[in-house]
This record gives sequence, C-alpha cells and structure tokens, in this order.
Amino acid sequence: MAEKGLLVLAKLVFVALTAVAIAPALAHDIYVGVLNKNGKECCSGHDCRPVRHRTTATGVEMEVDGRWVAVPSHTLEYRALEGDTGESYGAHWCGWIAPFSRNYITRCAFLPPRLGALH
Repeated sequence: MAEKGLLVLAKLVFVALTAVAIAPALAHDIYVGVLNKNGKECCSGHDCRPVRHRTTATGVEMEVDGRWVAVPSHTLEYRALEGDTGESYGAHWCGWIAPFSRNYITRCAFLPPRLGALH
C-alpha cells in the first residue's frame, strides 16, 4: 500500500514540475510573431514582458526589472496584443539590457489603444 502511495505522490510531483516548466513558455507565446509598425519582429523569444507604465512630463516610462525606463516615442505603439491577460493593463515592453552600459534598450513598447488618444 505504501508503494502505491509513493507512486501516486511521484506522479503528482512530476505533473507539478512539468506545469511550472511549461508555464513561462506559454506565457511568452503572446509575443511570438508580433511585428512593430516597421514590420520588424519585436521579440526574440525571451525579451518581452508585461510591465507597469506611467506618463511623465518627458514621456512614457515602463517599469522593467524594478527600474523605470524611459521609452523612446518611436518604439511606442498603441494596440492590444492578442492573448494579453490584463495583468499589466495592456502595457508590454520588449528589449534588452546593453552589456557594458547596463542601459535598457527598447525594441518595442505597447500600450492599450484607448491611451493613444491621451498622449
């Protein structure tokens, strides 16, 4: 009887670990194939994420890795991404951190279409 219980427990652990490993990949799927207004791909498979955003006197900023990053206006688009679950109210940032300067480089940034009229 104890062996059967251990087998059931092992199966449950396997299922839980598999779900944890797959969840980030599925969450990132909303960025696959997303092109910017110039027809260039925004994401290379790991550099996009939902973010918080704010508008300042100098423009839009997005919180990436706990740091507020100024978003260049030419990278900003006002459109919804299919599959967005709403945790960031429609704000998404795609980019990377420059290796030596530690500056955040924005490839694409998205805000919901309703905010386009406000900016």
